[in-house]
Amino acid sequence: MAYLLPSNITFGIFLVLILFFTNQIITLGFGSTSNDPAGFLECLTVELQSSNSATSHLIYTPSNASYSTLIQIENQRPAATFPEKPLLIFTPFYDHEIRSAIYCSKKLGVQIRLRSGGHDYEGLSSASEVPFFVVDLRNLRTVTIAADEKTAWVQVGATLGQLYHTLAQKSRTLAFTAGVCPTVGVGGHFSGGGYSMMSRKHGLAADNIIDARVMNADGRILNRRSMGEDLFWAIRGGGGTSFGIVLAFKVNLVTVPETVTVFNVTRTSEQNATQLLHRWQYIADKIDDNLSTRMFLKSVRSPTTGKRAISASFTTLYLGGVQDLLPLMKEQFPELGLVEKDCTEMSWIESVLFLARLHNKPLDVLLDTTPPTRQYYKGKSDFVQEPIPVDGLQGIWRFMHQEDELSIELQFSPYGGKMNSFSESETPFPHRSGNIFMIEYGLYWYLPGKEEAEKHLNWMRRFHGYMATYASKSPRQAYVNYRDLDLGMTSLYSGNITSFEQASEWGMKYFKNNFDRLVRVKTTVDPTNFFRNEQSIPPYASSVYSS
Repeated sequence: MAYLLPSNITFGIFLVLILFFTNQIITLGFGSTSNDPAGFLECLTVELQSSNSATSHLIYTPSNASYSTLIQIENQRPAATFPEKPLLIFTPFYDHEIRSAIYCSKKLGVQIRLRSGGHDYEGLSSASEVPFFVVDLRNLRTVTIAADEKTAWVQVGATLGQLYHTLAQKSRTLAFTAGVCPTVGVGGHFSGGGYSMMSRKHGLAADNIIDARVMNADGRILNRRSMGEDLFWAIRGGGGTSFGIVLAFKVNLVTVPETVTVFNVTRTSEQNATQLLHRWQYIADKIDDNLSTRMFLKSVRSPTTGKRAISASFTTLYLGGVQDLLPLMKEQFPELGLVEKDCTEMSWIESVLFLARLHNKPLDVLLDTTPPTRQYYKGKSDFVQEPIPVDGLQGIWRFMHQEDELSIELQFSPYGGKMNSFSESETPFPHRSGNIFMIEYGLYWYLPGKEEAEKHLNWMRRFHGYMATYASKSPRQAYVNYRDLDLGMTSLYSGNITSFEQASEWGMKYFKNNFDRLVRVKTTVDPTNFFRNEQSIPPYASSVYSS
């Protein structure tokens, strides 16, 4: 009599075989790394010439004069930390040119990295542990506005400033909800979530994406219909570079009043800033959705006492006029003592300049893609769900005073409003209802050297450890657009495959329970882990096999 294996055992044996052979492909093929810049350059040159693409303005090697300019990003720290710089920087104009780069990457085993604006907090498009090249998407920057439909197609090489500038040419009342820094690239910002001073009213940038063009590891271009809802879900908050090359996003635009109001009121700890900030925590996420007050905190030297003090700037955008704002503030936050002369009415595009600290500049400054002054930088993030008590705030001040004057800045960004209307799983970005505000920690220094860096990094880690008492728990959440490799790293070396459990150390902090679905999407669309970096989503199949 023949005996059949139970179906679950049969499936288990089948799964083991699939995982074995998948792992062999990863180890022997795309998972390997190569350090053959000449061979890779030759491959890419031949492929481009076969399609009649001129290479002189597309490929930049370390021997090119422009290479050092193109490799520059806002943060110098990663280049001083990781051993490998790009073998070359590739700046395509067309889809078929990107397809050639994918072909040569596969053929020669040189890892591919993507860059839209170069603002990754850990500089993963400028330095790495393994040999790689960069596909710099700066030439894919077309913004096409359909004003009657209130939509736009935005290529990922465009900056936020270019998007806002294009909108301003079309309408005074059409806008988009995204970040305040005009040199940030659309690709990374949108795909990681994209917080905005209008998020309490209109949600994140990712919440307003309605279609996309994505090139997969086979060079095929997909839209929302052909990629399927799982992949479309993943690239709206899960980071686009783990799944393919996002070429463009289609977004819903938002309508804003012809007149908005801004103010920036600064108080020091000698002027009751501690009590004001304590009170702000109780209204930040509950006040009118049209109002967003972001806190900027620095340690400064008091002009009156000469001692260190905290400077707290209440930077605010109100989607309406000053006559509506004043009674609202008097009712909800009278402690600030806001008066009419503190406020300025302007158009939304003028508020973009104001919030970017460019309010005395012409509108065309938004077209400048040069990143801010280069310096060494370390960023971290937290989410706060219960108000920090006064003694906790005073502990924060003590830590801030330990660092050099003006070198540490904290941003407290309010949540609530529209942010609460999305479930945690609606997009990969899970930080929704229950969060009062998000903290961004930004630490800057200017002196080079390993000892100097370690001094500042160790301080930042001690400070972040102190804040654990006041941050979200189980997990302690973090924002993927404020990337932090202290949370954990993916192995990029051939044969060293990151397990699901290892990747969960940082994946759960960024995405909570959405991380499992992101891994499943990755396994479906990129099972060989072709698209990867030090903190990319791993495929589940290889994770299971190696665990």
